[in-house]
Amino acid sequence: MFQKILIANRGEIAVRVIRACREMGIETVAIYSDVDRDALHVRFANEAYYVGPPPARDSYLLMDRVVDLAKQSGAEAIHPGYGFLAENGDFADLCEKEGIGFIGPTGDVMRSMGDKVMARQTMEKAGVPIVPGTTQVLSDSEAIAFSKEIGLPVMVKASAGGGGKGMRLVREEGDLEQSIARARSEARSSFGNDSIYVEKFIDQPRHIEIQILADSHGNTIHLFERECSIQRRHQKVIEEAPGNGITPELRERMGKAAVTAVQSVGYVGAGTCEFLVDKNDDFYFLEMNTRIQVEHAITEAITGIDIVKAMIRVAAGDPLGIEQQDVKITGHAIEARIYAEDPDNGFVPSPGEIIVYRPAGGIGIRVDSGVHHGATVTVHYDPMVAKLIAWGSDRAEAIDRLKRALSEFVVKGIKTSIPFHQMVMRHPIFLEGKYDTGFIDDHMDGGKGGDELQAQNDPETRRVAFMLAAIAAYQRDKRRASTAQKSKSGGGGDPWTDFARRAQLRGSLR
Repeated sequence: MFQKILIANRGEIAVRVIRACREMGIETVAIYSDVDRDALHVRFANEAYYVGPPPARDSYLLMDRVVDLAKQSGAEAIHPGYGFLAENGDFADLCEKEGIGFIGPTGDVMRSMGDKVMARQTMEKAGVPIVPGTTQVLSDSEAIAFSKEIGLPVMVKASAGGGGKGMRLVREEGDLEQSIARARSEARSSFGNDSIYVEKFIDQPRHIEIQILADSHGNTIHLFERECSIQRRHQKVIEEAPGNGITPELRERMGKAAVTAVQSVGYVGAGTCEFLVDKNDDFYFLEMNTRIQVEHAITEAITGIDIVKAMIRVAAGDPLGIEQQDVKITGHAIEARIYAEDPDNGFVPSPGEIIVYRPAGGIGIRVDSGVHHGATVTVHYDPMVAKLIAWGSDRAEAIDRLKRALSEFVVKGIKTSIPFHQMVMRHPIFLEGKYDTGFIDDHMDGGKGGDELQAQNDPETRRVAFMLAAIAAYQRDKRRASTAQKSKSGGGGDPWTDFARRAQLRGSLR
């Protein structure tokens, strides 16, 4: 087992990996840019090294610099987290060349599955259904011609993409050129690779992904599915596990497809196969993420398997130690990604200093965060403040717990997406569990609430609710007064003493 690991990342995922290493008795090394000197992951790690200026291209994306710091610190392995260098096959190759363990798949496997175009080619050869589209990188003119050939709407996607970056939905022919240019620009700044491809857009799809784990001893298992259909601008914002209405038969078929896919390339580590599921429950391979996912915590909640620890163990050469029949689903989990964004102003970023930070807690609640009281959310990186995860014995209880936790979660100094998540938790279509990737645009007016919630907020509806609440409060006070009067007239003594005795019996006094 490794004795020291460098985490080539920042924020909540760096903290998450550090915590797993602590529990395993492994020392940790953090890296930080100028704006991250006082970050939580730097405080938590055993050691920390300066990596460069704030722009990621000058710090967290510098492969040689990161490897040099690993060697300088004596780290035996590097955990890339997600984003930055996590799906860069050249970085995995460099680690191998320099004799440093890479906690993830090899560079060749990463290129075959992490690159979206090559992954589509691999899946097609393995017999896994794929979304109609190209299986090669396209020039601008080729992308325009192919889009016209298969018919709009289409998705223009970054070959090296992930997290909704470098992706554009195009419905009108006149928007093709601009959408391709924007997708390339975003892909270049996020991944250092502006290659794109084109897929046919599937109407009313659900986004379902399968978590897999594989070791170097030939063992591969899946940890069931996650529902990731609540998306804004192709970025997941709320995820659930297990998926809504996923039958055991469909779950088994999708799980087998994911296992077949990763076994076909000799995959080792944790990864996720993402699928689109249409209204007929037909599914199509979308892409594979050759890394830990942001939303991995909900799978951990329903299976009890620590995915980060499993990644570290298999990277060190250990077997998984668990077989498919041992993996069970217990309860339901939902994750809300809390971002530093202003939901009342088009979700524009809300950078700044956090002057109050009081995360939620209680039974069934988990908070993965990389910030603290006094921390600063900068414009240089992803604006995620925290991931709020609620587990319940069933979906209804998980929703109730998430509602409660959202009401308790306090962040001041910046705007956050908490009010948006609260609206989703009240929305009748979400509560019913029958939604697709168009939920926010189709039913919430892009995140403003939508007709269903506006009806709940109608002035007349609120007036009636206030009247009913006032009547209930009056009746409650009347009952209490009557009880107190009876106690006094019956010679029972001071009613406040009687009340205190009853309260003490209930355990409310200490």
